Amino acid sequence: MAYDFELGKSGRTLVRDILEVEEGDNVVITADTNSNKEVVKATASEVFTAGGKPMVVWNPTPEGVGKAADPMLPQKTLAGALKEADVWIEYNEQWLLYSTVYDKVIEASDDIRYICLVEMNPDMMVRTIGRVDMPKLAEFLKIVAKETGEAEEVRVTTPAGTDLEFENHPERDMIVHSGDIMRGKSSMLPGQISWSPKFESINGKLVFDGSLVPPVGLIDTPIEMTIEAGKVVEIEGGTEAKQFEKWLASFDDENMYRLAHISYGFNPGAKLTGNIVEDERIWGGTEWGLGNVGSKLVPEQEGGIPASSHCDGICTDSSVWLDGKQLLDEGEIVNFSRLVELADQLL
Repeated sequence: MAYDFELGKSGRTLVRDILEVEEGDNVVITADTNSNKEVVKATASEVFTAGGKPMVVWNPTPEGVGKAADPMLPQKTLAGALKEADVWIEYNEQWLLYSTVYDKVIEASDDIRYICLVEMNPDMMVRTIGRVDMPKLAEFLKIVAKETGEAEEVRVTTPAGTDLEFENHPERDMIVHSGDIMRGKSSMLPGQISWSPKFESINGKLVFDGSLVPPVGLIDTPIEMTIEAGKVVEIEGGTEAKQFEKWLASFDDENMYRLAHISYGFNPGAKLTGNIVEDERIWGGTEWGLGNVGSKLVPEQEGGIPASSHCDGICTDSSVWLDGKQLLDEGEIVNFSRLVELADQLL
C-alpha cells in the first residue's frame, strides 16, 4: 500500500477538519469497481475512529457520468440510502455528481454534507489534502472570490489561444471550495472557485489545452471552440476535437453546447493528470463546464438548467482581468499584495 502513513493523515484531515464528522454521524462512501480501494478503506477507518458510522456502497462502473450514468445505477436503492446520510463522500470514477440520484438526494436532504472526490488515489490525496495548509488556502480563495464577484466585466486569455469576455451575473454567487463544508452544503476537493456568468454575454475563443473529461482525457492537440452568446458554435482542432464534436452530437441535446460555468484552479498540490477533479485545481488554470447546470450555480432558475450530461475542460496558464485590473498573468497572481503573499506561502 503506497503512502501507508501519509494516507491515514490525509484521511484524518478530510474526515475531521474538512467534513467535521461527529460522534454518531452516518457517513456513506460511494465507489464503483474502478475506485481506489485503499483510499476508500482509509477513509472509512478514519470515519470509524472519529465516532462516525461508515457505510461503503460499491456499484458497477457506469459507462457515462452525471445523468448519462442513470440507466446503470440502482437509483431507488442508492438514493434511499443517501437521503438518510449525514455525510456523503463520493469516490466514484464515473461520477454521480449531476446524476438523477445526486439531484434527488441534494433536493431532499437539508443537512447532508457532500464532497465530490472522484477518481481519488493515494498520491493525489496526499498531495491535494494531506500536505496542504487548508486554513491558509481558505483565506486565499475567499479573497479571490470576493474580488472576482465584485467585478462586472471579466476577460480570460491563455497562451494556447483562449480569449473570452463576459459579464458577471448579480444574482449568482461565487461557489468557493475551500474545505469549509457546512451542513446542507455540497462541495468539491478544496482549491477551486466556480461561478456562472451571464451566459448570453460570453463571447470569443475557448481553447482546451489541458484535459477534457469526458470524453478525451489528457489533450495532445488543443481543442478550439468559437463561443457566441454562451454557446459552442464551432469546434476546430485535430482528432480529439472531432471526438469531442461527435460526443456532444450523440446526445441530440442543444443544452450540451451551453457553457455551464467557469472555475479557477488553486490547489498547490494539484497537477495535470487526466483526473478532472485534480486538473480543475491546477494552480492558475481556468476550467469551463458544458452541459447540465446545477441549481446552485443558477439559483434564480428553479431546478437549474438540465442537460443530458456534463463535461469539463481545462485551460492552463490563464490570465484574468477584473474590470480591467489584472489578477492572473499566465497562472501567477499579480497586483493583489495579500494574494501574492499567500500564494508564495502556499506554493
